[in-house]
Amino acid sequence: MTTLESERPADYLTRLAASELGQAYKALVVDEMQIDDGATVLDLGCGPGADLQAFADASGPQGRVIGIDSDSEAIEVARRRVAVDKQIEVAVGDVHRVPMPAHSVDRVHTDRVIQHVDHPEAVIAEAARVLRPRGIAAFAEPDWDTLVIDFPRPEVHSSYRRFIVDHVVRNARIGRRIANLCDEQGLSAIRVIPVTAIYRDAASADRVFGFARVTRRAVEAGYLSAADADEWLGHLSTQRFFASVSLFVTLAQKPGS
Repeated sequence: MTTLESERPADYLTRLAASELGQAYKALVVDEMQIDDGATVLDLGCGPGADLQAFADASGPQGRVIGIDSDSEAIEVARRRVAVDKQIEVAVGDVHRVPMPAHSVDRVHTDRVIQHVDHPEAVIAEAARVLRPRGIAAFAEPDWDTLVIDFPRPEVHSSYRRFIVDHVVRNARIGRRIANLCDEQGLSAIRVIPVTAIYRDAASADRVFGFARVTRRAVEAGYLSAADADEWLGHLSTQRFFASVSLFVTLAQKPGS
């Protein structure tokens, strides 16, 4: 859902998009967005452009797809990826202040973006501003308070999760908040779809969660003792593994005729 390790975001996002989980929920989101032929689709926080081609395919040859991200390195990756498709445009920009006119797009999309922004309500207000009447926004955002990891001492797991929610992800519980924020910022939330990722392989999960680094930070912050951290990491690396975390896809519509 997001990387908790210190790797290049473009690399992680590209790998997640290609995974079985990524392909499944991303296809679901495209279907739920109901993109019409000739539609203009705006991807806020597009990263390396993993979703742009799917939007272009859905909107057809007369459609237009625009990707905006504050990360210039990720935008360069996206630009190379979509260079042959003239209906796709990418640009560096701030999702809090979208450089587009009001009522100029038919669909807006975010994927694990609002969890990181300074002001979630401002991003959703911008989505409402640029959408045309009856336009649809799809916000796919995780809720890190749903993180479950099998460990014999639940209090250790709870402390680890609390550290992530308190310190690692800026808006860690944003998945549960999106629907109400939409209603407050000029959109009508029409559907919320839960998507739960299940991990049975510790090595695969570690590429998402970065267990060693996050655990070390949790010890430094006083959420775990050194002894608990050693027991925790030893168990995760040697015993049968189970973890899950949920993402919520919120569909919202701009009122109007």
